[in-house]
Amino acid sequence: MITKERILEVLSGYDSDRLCLATVCSHTSLQIFHGAKAEGIPTIGLITSQAQRAIYEAFPSAAPDEFIEVDGPKGIPYQELADRNALLIPHGSIVEYAGRGLEDAPVPVLGNRQSLIWERDRRKMFEWMKAAGLQTPAILAPDKIDRPCVVKHPGAKGGRGYAIVHSPEEFESKFGGQDVMVQEYLTGVRAYPHFFYSPLSKEGYRAANGHLEMLSVDRRLESNVDESYRTQMAGVPIKPSFTVVGNEPVVMRESLLGDLLEMGRNTTEAAERLFGGIPGPFCLELIVDENLQFYCFEISARIVAGTNIYPEGSPYSCYVFGEPMSMGRRLAREVNVAREMNKLGKIVY
Repeated sequence: MITKERILEVLSGYDSDRLCLATVCSHTSLQIFHGAKAEGIPTIGLITSQAQRAIYEAFPSAAPDEFIEVDGPKGIPYQELADRNALLIPHGSIVEYAGRGLEDAPVPVLGNRQSLIWERDRRKMFEWMKAAGLQTPAILAPDKIDRPCVVKHPGAKGGRGYAIVHSPEEFESKFGGQDVMVQEYLTGVRAYPHFFYSPLSKEGYRAANGHLEMLSVDRRLESNVDESYRTQMAGVPIKPSFTVVGNEPVVMRESLLGDLLEMGRNTTEAAERLFGGIPGPFCLELIVDENLQFYCFEISARIVAGTNIYPEGSPYSCYVFGEPMSMGRRLAREVNVAREMNKLGKIVY
């Protein structure tokens, strides 16, 4: 992996007056471009075709200022972006499709690219969650499956390919020989709180060497499993699918906010100990059971698609900022604040 020192060297050659934000046109890019416009920062959108460009031009208030056409999702022109004073913003599509190429990319990445390695490797992710003291579902060896379990592939696949198994035999018939993780299937309400950690200020809810903000919460709409009651009522057998097709807003019971903030802080401080911190956005993927106990089954170590629900802010961000504040705009504002403080090196790697 490229060293932080090398990235800081690249950053030192930037013209801060010409700083821009770049990302792949996918996932949360509309929100990122929209937020950057609100904060007065130019943007570059990476597209794979002119047809894709037309989609983004259909949303002029959220289109990038400039497009660069690339050869496929792995063809990010890292050096060109660095030459143009760009900070690359990672999101789920970049994590999934850029793969390990991002580890050596000679361009400053907003956040800590180490955290994306811990997200991509599910075993490291569970080490992180345990270090944060989060309750987690049990992880079972395939030959020890004795209850309903969800089988997950590595990476940010949006639930694609996940399945429920009930026995070692069923696992072997569906996943034998594949690199997957077997998690105990927990019942309850899904909730995905969206956090932002800033190392630039200790004002607010203190965490690690800075402060933590909880900007919003969502839950996912997962293909046919979320409509299974309708299918079952119609007498149609289904094979459950967990592919994410959209998101919907959630407002948590107010008495649970303290628990969420504490989990977010513990996650931030564990990241500091394990791999040098997680400046910027992240999300805890939770199940809340009937006893109001939280179980964390994944961490997304970057902006998540559930924040797309809130381009003008959420029921929580309005209490923090008193003005419209999406996660995309919050990213851009952090860049502006860091630039003014001459501390961009604290929020990129």
